[in-house]
Amino acid sequence: MKLQLALDSSNSQEAKNLLAKVSDLVDIVEIGTPLLMKEGVQIVTEIKNTYPQFEVLADLKIMDAGDIEASIGFEAGADIVTVLGVAHDVTIRRAVRQARILKKQVMVDLIAVHDVRKRIDHLEKIAPDYCCVHTAFDLQGHGIQPLREIQLVQSALKRVRMAVAGGITPKILPDIIAYRPAVVIVGGFITNHPVPRQAALEIRDLLKENR
Repeated sequence: MKLQLALDSSNSQEAKNLLAKVSDLVDIVEIGTPLLMKEGVQIVTEIKNTYPQFEVLADLKIMDAGDIEASIGFEAGADIVTVLGVAHDVTIRRAVRQARILKKQVMVDLIAVHDVRKRIDHLEKIAPDYCCVHTAFDLQGHGIQPLREIQLVQSALKRVRMAVAGGITPKILPDIIAYRPAVVIVGGFITNHPVPRQAALEIRDLLKENR
């Protein structure tokens, strides 16, 4: 089970400073969409060059031009790019094909997918590397958690690995771990914590206990 840290800050220096405090505790560094929009893909290159030992994910949330936009992320140094699950199948296929050519990976984000089971059936045929159960940031304040869809997704996936994101804290993490996702994605609990390293250690300890 890998821990992915989502860096959603719109300030590159702030993101770099935070990562320096917890870099030995995470497996995948996610350059979040707000950070990408503010700084551009050069922030991907900077993080990858500083931490070449990490997998770096560029949260591009690709919706069209799958191969072109995936290439932009990969050429910047990303090991993984994200494509929205609500995108057309051909867009996802093109992103996956480009990833295979470059020996990179694709994570399909299931945010806003209404019929998850039906969508998973299609995605299994396309065979991205990951499908991510993702509770939207704008919904988290309404008490909605990713647990709603995890069981459904986990039971539907056969070849594709599962990632989970959206408001994950130590309180709900044990319930998520029970479904053995390949990747647990944590952002705000660590990045907004007064002592980020303490928060990351708390998450890491829970993951270790359940390996």
